[in-house]
Amino acid sequence: MGFLDAEWLEGAASKRWLVAVSGGRDSVALLDACVGDGRLRDSNSLVVCHVNHGLRGKDSDGDEKLVRELAEGYGLPIFVKRVNVSKIVEEEKKSVELAAREARHEVFSVACERYGCDGVLLGHHANDQVETVLYHLLRGAAGLRGMQVETFFAEKDLSLVRPMLHVRRREIDAYVSRHGLSYREDASNAESFAVRNRMRNEVLPLLRDVMGREVVQAVLKSLKHAEENERFIQETFDYASMLDPQGRLYLPSVSEVPSVIQRRILHRYLRECKVGNISHDLVESALGLIDSDRAAKINLPGGRFLRRKEQRIFVE
Repeated sequence: MGFLDAEWLEGAASKRWLVAVSGGRDSVALLDACVGDGRLRDSNSLVVCHVNHGLRGKDSDGDEKLVRELAEGYGLPIFVKRVNVSKIVEEEKKSVELAAREARHEVFSVACERYGCDGVLLGHHANDQVETVLYHLLRGAAGLRGMQVETFFAEKDLSLVRPMLHVRRREIDAYVSRHGLSYREDASNAESFAVRNRMRNEVLPLLRDVMGREVVQAVLKSLKHAEENERFIQETFDYASMLDPQGRLYLPSVSEVPSVIQRRILHRYLRECKVGNISHDLVESALGLIDSDRAAKINLPGGRFLRRKEQRIFVE
């Protein structure tokens, strides 16, 4: 298997891509792999994008400097935006992680429009995927799930692509060493102040020690089986037939299928209505709406509701 996802590469050459480069080893390796793949480079389809969050002072400026040098060295156009994340956190009362992610997405959207890019390439890899799976599992999210190779945000008309999800961290390390790539090490990654950092620095090493073997591949294998099972279940019912002309769930149709299918229908409906944090408990509460003898409304994250009315279930 190659460094970049083979299935994605089949249609990638005909498009233009924004490559998000932080200056860290993962995104630097991604950029080099994209430049080295003739299907992408020959079509002049790459634009470098860097977001300076301003969170690490001179170190953040050093990251920006390196990314500018990389873009110049590869002969690629570059879009750089400085964002005061600390100010956003203070004014909007958000976590640093959330504020930084939303700021990046906003910059990506602007850059894609300016350069006519079809999507954004991100440097997430297999170890990141395992952290995501464990994070969702321990939060009680509905189902064993991780990141997708491609995620589309309709509200921003933004497509995020992760072509290295199958690549292990040690393979990235070997690639960087083999190609002599320069990158910037973010010292905050070694600090266990955020959930993701603790998962990476404490939980996974402990699991490896307890099990006496590498756990990343085992989790990825379980995820693959879960995704195959989920695809099979999704193919057993016609989701469109569960909706009325206004896009609401039609209760008589939903009531006819087994509860295991009802859960999938409700989960998909909530996801398509852009409901965040869809946990197992939330899906179970939604399942109760199918019973006409139970409450006709439940609370959703973000101050919204899922309601049963006139044989319909819908978000309001």
